[in-house]
This record gives sequence, structure tokens and C-alpha cells, in this order.
Amino acid sequence: MKAIVIGGGIIGLSSAYYLQESGWEVAVMDKNDFSDNCSYGNAGYVCPSHFVPLATPGIVKQGMKWMWNSKSPFYVEPRLNLDLIRWGWRFMKSATPEKVEAAAIPLRDIALYSQHCYEQWLNLPGFEFAYEKKGLLEYFQTPEKEEHSHHTAEQAVQLGLEATVLTAAEVQAMEPHTQLSIRGALYFKCDAHLYPQKLMQGLRHLLECRGVQFHSAEPVTGFEHKGPLVHKVRTAQGVYEADLIVVATGSWTPQLVKQLGLHIPLVPGRGYSVTLENSKYHLNYPAVLQEGRVAITPMDGNKIRFGGTMEITSLKTPPRLNRVRGILESVQRYLPEFTIPFPATKDIWYGYRPCSADGLPYIGRIKENVLLASGHAMIGLSLGAGTGKLIAALANDVKPEVDLAAFDPLRFA
Repeated sequence: MKAIVIGGGIIGLSSAYYLQESGWEVAVMDKNDFSDNCSYGNAGYVCPSHFVPLATPGIVKQGMKWMWNSKSPFYVEPRLNLDLIRWGWRFMKSATPEKVEAAAIPLRDIALYSQHCYEQWLNLPGFEFAYEKKGLLEYFQTPEKEEHSHHTAEQAVQLGLEATVLTAAEVQAMEPHTQLSIRGALYFKCDAHLYPQKLMQGLRHLLECRGVQFHSAEPVTGFEHKGPLVHKVRTAQGVYEADLIVVATGSWTPQLVKQLGLHIPLVPGRGYSVTLENSKYHLNYPAVLQEGRVAITPMDGNKIRFGGTMEITSLKTPPRLNRVRGILESVQRYLPEFTIPFPATKDIWYGYRPCSADGLPYIGRIKENVLLASGHAMIGLSLGAGTGKLIAALANDVKPEVDLAAFDPLRFA
């Protein structure tokens, strides 16, 4: 049985891993060279703590306030685009307390499941990706965010996750190497982090050793049908037969599934990151700056990565590098000793996160032999391994170990 996975990010490669492991002959196709997707430049979090979806009450109002701030962490580019308008309408309808509460358990379950998958990968010979389960600190500077942190900690504990609110002195004791300008922090002991480059390069090498074929710079141009089945994938280089097709194309998903006669509400959300390879600064724990909406991750020894922003924009819009300036300025407000000069353009990474209309990923069957795995927004790497295993279960007609009802890709049909 032949499976074609379209998309070479962590979702696609994880799907290829579990499909091959369960007996499928697998080929992975990517429009580029497998080295520039969102799976490389992200914060590297494996985070059950992220049980609140992107579509939350107040996010639209806050986004309107940030519209004219070139350094703001959230931005929607105004443009006349019917798909964006439809997505925005659904997003606003999803941003209710009831829907956020309903999303918590599904997001918790898939995140814990995925974390377990990553920890199983640690036992694979020669596959090392700098995985550390030390938890995640969410720094706050204002009374409003302190109150919010206590509320979130209570929710987390009710969900069975380890979370507590720490004082500034307690956090400073955990980070003795640098001065912190904070009021306190929400500490999620349940979280982990890894080095995305090592993960992706190691996983691809593992798949190649197991006989998985890779087709780089080969964008899919169409499909051919045989009755209810999509039995061929067309590219500029050739036509490939398949018994199963997995679409894991991230922010490029809407254009691809339109060729299958489907509309999946999804828009790209651009994020930026900067990595110091030999950092003179040191943190023991990954951290999120709550007011600044910036992620900081110590990685793989002496590396440290700063990332953030959610810029809902066209895939063709040039990067707005002033947002990187906003990221670095936020860092210094919390970590006064981190005086980081603005990097050269070549040292700034940016990528497009696939954002669904309600903040929940799309995982499931969209045609009889076509599965979709996309829409993971900022938690694609966190949910990557688990999503791949769930896709393999669906492909093999095995009941998934996580309830996928909330992630139905056709829920907006």
C-alpha cells in the first residue's frame, strides 16, 4: 500500500514516520527543500499548557488596538479578500468563553499524547533532539496578568496539569544568571522543549534510512480521481499513484484542497524569530513574556531563541522587520541585561503558521482516501508527533487514542 504525504514539516514527517512503521510504503513531497518551514524557526515548545485556542474573547478588540502599531505582536493586514473575510467572521464567532472552555480538554489530550510520542522517540537509536522536560515560565509584569495567571493556573490544575504561580523572588532564584524585571510568573511544570533543527534533521535522516522517499522542490499541481478515490497526485515532474494521500501543507492548505473541491477556512499567521548561536546570556527555563507575547527558549547548550508575533497576512507580503525590533524591545523590558543588537536580515527567520477559524487544528478524513492534518497555528511542533500517530491510526482504520471530534476538518462545511 502506497501513501503520499504532501508537506515536509513536522506534521508531514511525523505522519510519514507512523505510516511507515505500520507497513505503508511512503513518499513525502514538498514544494521547497524541506528546510524552511515553520517546524524550524519556532520556539520548540512541547506544551500541554497551551490549552487555550487562538480565538479567545477580547483578541479581536485587542487586535484592533494594535492595528497601527508596527511593532505589535498581533496584526491583521487589511485587504479585500473573500477567504480572509469568511475566516474572520468565523474566528469572531468562535471567540467566546463557551467555545474556549470546550476546546480545553481536546487540546490538553492531544498535547499530552504528542508529548508522550516525543518521549518515546528518545529511545530510538541515534535520534537526539535536545529534549528537556523542565517546564515553562510565563513572566508577567502587571496586576492584570497576575490575576489572569492565577485563573489560568486554577484551570490547568482542574485539567490535571501541574501549574503554579510564583513570586518574582521565586523566579529569580530559578534564574540566578540574569536580572529579571517581573512581578512573578506562571510556572507550568508539565511542559518540555527541544531544538527544532535537530528534531527535523534527525527525523528526516531516520525516515530516509527506513526507505521513505523524499521529493523536494516538487509542488503538487493537481489530482486524478478513480471513482470516489483520489488515486494519483500530479506535479510538474510527474504523476504518482497512491492508495492514501495525507495533506499536511500548513498555510498552503486552502489552495491545495480547493483542487479537491473543498474549502477549509485557514489563513497564514506570520511569525519571526532570532537565534543567538553562542549566547553570552543564559536562562535555565523557557519563558513566555505575557504582556509582550514573546517566547524565549534556551536550546541545545548555549543557543537561545527569541520569537513572536502573529501577523495575519498574505503569503506574498514582504516581511515587516520592525516586528523583530518589537520582539527584542519586549525582551529587554523583562530581562534588562539582554541588550541584543538588531540582527542582519539574513539572521532573521520568519515563517507562516496555519491558523484555523477557531484556533483548533484540522485532523481527519476529507475524502475517502485523503486525510488532512493542518491548522495547528503556533502549536504545530508541540502537537506534531501526536498528530502523525493519529493520522496513521485513521489510515489503518484503527480507533484513534484521542477523540478527534473537535478537530473535524469539515466542521465548517
